[in-house]
Amino acid sequence: MLSPLLLALLSAAAAAQAPQGLERPLWELGVGATALSLPHYRGAGKSRAWLLPLPYVVYRGEILRADREGLKLRLIDRERLHFDLSANATAPADSDDEPARQGMADLDGTVEIGPNLNWRLAQGPGWRLEARLPVRAALTLSTRPRAIGWSALPNLNLDRRVGGWAMGAQLGWVWGSRRLNGYFYDVAAADATHARAAYRADGGHAGWQATLSFSRRDGTRWIGAFVRADSLAGSALRHSPLVRRTNTVSFGIGMSWVLLQSGQLVRDRDELR
Repeated sequence: MLSPLLLALLSAAAAAQAPQGLERPLWELGVGATALSLPHYRGAGKSRAWLLPLPYVVYRGEILRADREGLKLRLIDRERLHFDLSANATAPADSDDEPARQGMADLDGTVEIGPNLNWRLAQGPGWRLEARLPVRAALTLSTRPRAIGWSALPNLNLDRRVGGWAMGAQLGWVWGSRRLNGYFYDVAAADATHARAAYRADGGHAGWQATLSFSRRDGTRWIGAFVRADSLAGSALRHSPLVRRTNTVSFGIGMSWVLLQSGQLVRDRDELR
């Protein structure tokens, strides 16, 4: 299974766009490395730096697709409306490294997967604007995975080609079920201290998220970077004693080299026109 940290970069970085009308290999495989800085969780007081291998996997099938935005299973495809699957993930966190969680159980990494509705609002030469509605079931990544509820991230997503760079900008509003919000922000009575009151998170609005990403493909080399701002402003979760910062930032940069590719060429249906 891919590390949740790799999924974080893959889902944040936009796909490098080919020149209009150019056919691309059906599949491409490569390898590289990524450096990431991620908060222990949204609202955490501290972050952690990671240096990890970064696979490059692209598949341009009619239904199944894999690219720098992640793995997609396209179920409905119309000119302005399509329906696919989307995924997200969070990294594990050692509670000894986060002052707000001292003495509490560690946080397992999580993976979220579910349907995603995409509606193209507008498009012009080299850019497109979409409204997206991903709804995902959440599971822990542990020896005994367990369901911890669901999340939703209705968002506006702008893709734009700027010279040889592909730029992505996304602004979304985060929603979580009671169980999912509780996984990160609950404080049980047994974990309460004089500096950390017991707390039970509610389901519902969990703040907002904004992501800016860039990527570029030069021959066999791919490079991508992202920065993401997470805010709990406007949500009741900001009152959890585990929240040390209302606003947190994550960022990363990665580079991969394509080593193998298919001899079969297909038109890239997702390229900007």
